[in-house]
Amino acid sequence: MHSREYGLILARQLLAVEDLHYGLWDDLEVTVANLPRALQNYTDMILEALPPTDEFPRLLDIGCGVGNMLVQLREQGYAADGLVPSPALAGMVRQRLTDTGNTAAGLFESTFEALDIGALAGEYDVALFSESFQYIRLDDVFERLGRLLRPGGRVIVSDFFKTAAAGDGTPESRSFGGGHPLSDFRAALAASPFELLRDVDITTRVSPTIGLLDEVLRERIIPAAETTGVYLRGRHPWATRLLGWVLRKRWEKLRFKYLSGYRTQAVFERYKNYRLLVLQKSA
Repeated sequence: MHSREYGLILARQLLAVEDLHYGLWDDLEVTVANLPRALQNYTDMILEALPPTDEFPRLLDIGCGVGNMLVQLREQGYAADGLVPSPALAGMVRQRLTDTGNTAAGLFESTFEALDIGALAGEYDVALFSESFQYIRLDDVFERLGRLLRPGGRVIVSDFFKTAAAGDGTPESRSFGGGHPLSDFRAALAASPFELLRDVDITTRVSPTIGLLDEVLRERIIPAAETTGVYLRGRHPWATRLLGWVLRKRWEKLRFKYLSGYRTQAVFERYKNYRLLVLQKSA
């Protein structure tokens, strides 16, 4: 299971939220209690960026997580299908679709790169990437999208990209992974059959999520994990030592990423640029 997929499942258990992505914190106090509202604000932003259902009915939610957005898309009137690469998440999506009476929705259990585009050529009006574009191979994504969408079809991307400061050699530059360099994305777009209709920088509107999650990690999750560790060392000392030795490199990586003090809102804003983009395929 990919770390993001594990995070989605863990977040539902620890934070009592239906999905996990960055929240949109406009006019909201940054608290755990307001996290569900911030997450829905983000979803509402994407829904408002979509073209009308009567002209663009068929939509593919690429990287649909646990299916929260997919259900809301169908409630808005889109004939929306989902794509998710993880069997664990696919099971959760299917259950959600069943529970909400949306069994007519299709679900592709696949990566975007492995999806049979030939069999789906021209089938969709809209392709949506909500914090999933960063996982998509950049060298042929627009060629594949061009085949997937009908002429005039739209692509909605809401995700973060690496800024020019990424990889500057400072320790904090290693605290946030993921994302394509924004310059590489723009170059690939310029060489594609798509034109840019909308481009909004929402970095500072979503970055408070980082500060909140850091607070939750330090004040709730880490103390709970340390308490569990003390208990296990007392009950199963040899097994705990062996497990610690086996996982030591993984633990060191996680310790740097989450406990070094570099994973802050300010660091995120330096190395990541979060954008909402709307693209249109040439007619």
